[in-house]
Amino acid sequence: MAEIYQIDNLDRGILNALMKNARTPYAELAKYFNVSAGTIHVRVEKMKQAGIIIGTRVEINPKYLGYDVCCFIGIILKSAKDYPSALAKLQKLDEVIEAYYTTGHYSIFIKIMTKSIDDLQLLLINKIQTIDEVQSTETLISLQNPIMREIMP
Repeated sequence: MAEIYQIDNLDRGILNALMKNARTPYAELAKYFNVSAGTIHVRVEKMKQAGIIIGTRVEINPKYLGYDVCCFIGIILKSAKDYPSALAKLQKLDEVIEAYYTTGHYSIFIKIMTKSIDDLQLLLINKIQTIDEVQSTETLISLQNPIMREIMP
């Protein structure tokens, strides 16, 4: 079993700063935390190697790209053995932005973004519900996303 990397207050501070702005220069972080830029670099590299930091990304506002409909779809599969092939087919759909293998009523729970309700309807009818492994679906349309945050270190 892999050893869990124990973060300290400096690591926690670095993580919080990078979560606010991943492009913050190490030299700027070093001044703020009163350590050398080399120390920041070493700490970040150790957290990458430990799997705590898994990358950086640009966050995009989907509404400004015309994606106005966010919804969640609970998928019930015909059989548990259908999971890998159903997941592979869902992976090919650009509108599917997250997928979870779950316990409870649904086998798979997905998050999708479409430009309109009409696009959502077409996605359901022509793509998701035509997947052979899918027995049934239930769609929940999101009205707003009032809480959206990362896990705090």
